[in-house]
Amino acid sequence: MSDDQPPQATAAAAFNEDFTDLFENAPCGYLSIGPSGNIFRVNVTFCTWTGFEKSDLVGKRFQNFLNIAGRIYFETHFAPLLRMQGFFNEVALDVVGRDGRLLPVLVNAVEKRSSDGTVLFVRMTIFNATDRRRYERELLGARAAADDANKALLELNTTLERRVAEAVSERLKTEDQLRQAQKMEAVGQLTGGVAHDFNNLLTLIIGGLDTIGRQLVKLPESYDLARITRAREMALHGAKRAAALTARLLAFSRRQPLASKPLDINALIKGVADLLHRTLGETVAFESVASAALWRAMADQGELENVLINLAVNARDAMPNGGKLTIETGNASLDEAYIASITEPVSPGQYVLIAVSDTGSGMDPATLARVFEPFFTTKDVGKGTGLGLSQVYGFIRQSGGHIRLYSEPGQGTTVKLYLPRAPADAKDETIRPVVDASSDGGPETILVVEDDAELREFTSSALRELGYHVLQASTGLAALEALDANVGIDLLFTDVVLPKGLNGRNLADEAVRRRPELKVLFTTGYTTNAIVHHGKLDAGVNLLGKPYTFETLARKVRAILG
Repeated sequence: MSDDQPPQATAAAAFNEDFTDLFENAPCGYLSIGPSGNIFRVNVTFCTWTGFEKSDLVGKRFQNFLNIAGRIYFETHFAPLLRMQGFFNEVALDVVGRDGRLLPVLVNAVEKRSSDGTVLFVRMTIFNATDRRRYERELLGARAAADDANKALLELNTTLERRVAEAVSERLKTEDQLRQAQKMEAVGQLTGGVAHDFNNLLTLIIGGLDTIGRQLVKLPESYDLARITRAREMALHGAKRAAALTARLLAFSRRQPLASKPLDINALIKGVADLLHRTLGETVAFESVASAALWRAMADQGELENVLINLAVNARDAMPNGGKLTIETGNASLDEAYIASITEPVSPGQYVLIAVSDTGSGMDPATLARVFEPFFTTKDVGKGTGLGLSQVYGFIRQSGGHIRLYSEPGQGTTVKLYLPRAPADAKDETIRPVVDASSDGGPETILVVEDDAELREFTSSALRELGYHVLQASTGLAALEALDANVGIDLLFTDVVLPKGLNGRNLADEAVRRRPELKVLFTTGYTTNAIVHHGKLDAGVNLLGKPYTFETLARKVRAILG
């Protein structure tokens, strides 16, 4: 033995010190648990990970520091397994730290027994699995992305020839139509406008064929009637196929995970009111009109709040000099007749309506036709992505709902969101029954004022079918001339917004001044409260909102005429 070699006692002390340091500062956590299940020793590493002091842990049970799921799993699976086989390895659990954060861990445990088989203690080795969990998530994400890419590539390969042929054919047709003078972007704009107009025409075509169907059932059966009925069915089938093709031309979808649950929409709007006020700024007034006895809606709360904020931002940008934003709620039922008049697949039934209306600049028909297209925007470069309304559309459609947008230049915009009604829950709500008015017609004379020629003719034909005598006018001035020339007019049915300086409100005021006994029914694409608060219609006036079906038109007119 050399002179500088430490004595045996000193060597033992140094060994113990090294052993203690190794135990305390090991790259893993160590816990020693007594036969009673309580911790009696824990190393510094585990305390550092969790933020606990040793005194917080000693005397406690290990499972008390797990989250609820882990605690149940430990008690029902791993504690019995340890008693049965004396060990378990790499059990994934989550430890709840002092600050409440979860620490992912892998736990190994082994029993230490005496020669007679008595459990002396349990040694638990714990590894920090934070990085491993992250790697697993990234691996699963990468695998899912690879699967999606493989599916997309397979689909591309299987349809490549057809898609190339269609693309070449479309490009050749486009170049011929535009005489090689416009870019492909302009072609896209033209396609969107044509499709929008085509949908309007198809709505009138299908409505007209439905009217024919209502008349055919009144005729006696005959060979000629059967031929006409068959021809109508083929025409209606062709119109619906054309509507489906047009819908596919304009269709798009935004995929996003949704956590739908029953929501009190009035309470939700009240909850985001302060944020909406801040979003709108001081120059834009805000009002909410909450419907009493409102049904609960099925929707994702966070996404719906984002939709309202998104619409508020759009409204604010459309009112640079100030204005007013109105959000109103109501119960709505979409019937079979209304569903048949639109091209998108919407289920008939009960919905909760949220209508967002502004007094901004509004949109012309060309812009209105493209508002839901992704990346389409009317804002300056760098001031908008064009994704706002497309996200709203995708959310509503994915939620099983329906969206309609009404706008006219200088008259503002109304966006109607229809969300599915939630199933009945434990809360007992009393909903007032809707009393249906008669849908019978009558001999009265009605003056229809509408600047859209097709819609004017469709409405007039429906009223004539009900037995009314109908006069038509395309402007307010023409309507006043018809009023002076016909003393027997009982009802003025007019659109609120009309061309050539005389709108529906002005027309009605002048008509009633000339004929105090004249009854008036307004129609518009705006929601009732928004128009009232915008000053276009006074409270208590009769209003039939667009779109309307044959039945709703008949009931409203009959209710006003009495």
